[in-house]
Parts: sequence; structure tokens; C-alpha cells
Amino acid sequence: MHNWFECKVSYDKTLENGMQKKVTEPYLVDALSFTEAEARIIEEIRPYISGEFTVADIKRMKLAEIFFNENGDRYFKAKVYFITLDEKSGSEKKTAVQMLAQACDLKEALAVVEKGMAGTLADYSIASLSETMLMDVFPYSQVTKTESKTNAVVETLKTELNAALEANPEVEEDAADADAE
Repeated sequence: MHNWFECKVSYDKTLENGMQKKVTEPYLVDALSFTEAEARIIEEIRPYISGEFTVADIKRMKLAEIFFNENGDRYFKAKVYFITLDEKSGSEKKTAVQMLAQACDLKEALAVVEKGMAGTLADYSIASLSETMLMDVFPYSQVTKTESKTNAVVETLKTELNAALEANPEVEEDAADADAE
């Protein structure tokens, strides 16, 4: 189960005409707590924003599902009703859930949601679909900070070793001779 947090980041953005404007942009982060959400958004946004920025607001966002689409550049919120039959009274019961679809336009967003719901056995209806202001979504990555730091250290050591071998080709020959014995 994902815990999604909407984080609003404020910073000075340089416009096309060179002017500086203070903007606040919302992003969606998968995290376990508010504290982790703040740490993750700072880590994710830092490479893209030059200068200072602040996390102005963090709030939970209840989402049942997110449908990613590599062609999409915007995010659309879908309100979907799951329709069940109450056995005791014989009446239909609708349970509302929120979903997010990545798409280029409203028509494509509808197609993305319907494609994502294609394997669903339950009856459902899409009640509404609207564009959100979300700039990007950062799902939880399976690679931990320790693993990524370890990988970075290994890559640095490989680079340094290759540079040392290029500077001293006789070291490589000595190593090959030692392996042969």
C-alpha cells in the first residue's frame, strides 16, 4: 500500500524573459511519514532547482491507484465508483476512490484509466476526470540510499583504477604475470 503525500515547493523561477518570479509547485511523493516525504522531496527536487527553495506544505493524498503513461506530461485525477450489490437489501452500493492518470489530454487520460481498469472484475463507473496542477510524481524506489552510495563508491574506484592502469601500463602486465603463475 502506498502512502502518497502532496508536497508544495516554493522557489524563485527564472521566466523566459529573464525575470524572477516566486512560484509554488505541487509534487507527489511516496513516503511512510510526513518527515520522510519532506526528506524525499528535497532529495528529488534539489538537482532541478538552482538556488534556495522551501517545502511550503505537505498533505496526505488518498489514491487507490496511479496509472503511469510514458507519453503523458500532465496528471489527471479520476473519481471512480466501484459498484457492489448489497445482499441484504438488494440495492447497489457505490464506493468512491481517487485515481491518478498520466496523460497529455483529457481524452488520453480517460483511455489510460480504462486501460488500467481493464482487468478489474468489479463493476465500476468513472464519475469525473479533471486535470491536476501536479508537476511530477516520485514513487518509492527499491534502491536504498546505502545501495546507491555503495554503487557510487564502486564506480569511483573503477574510474580511479582505470586511470591508474592507463598511467602505468606495466602494473597491468605484472598483474597478468602473477595470474599466469
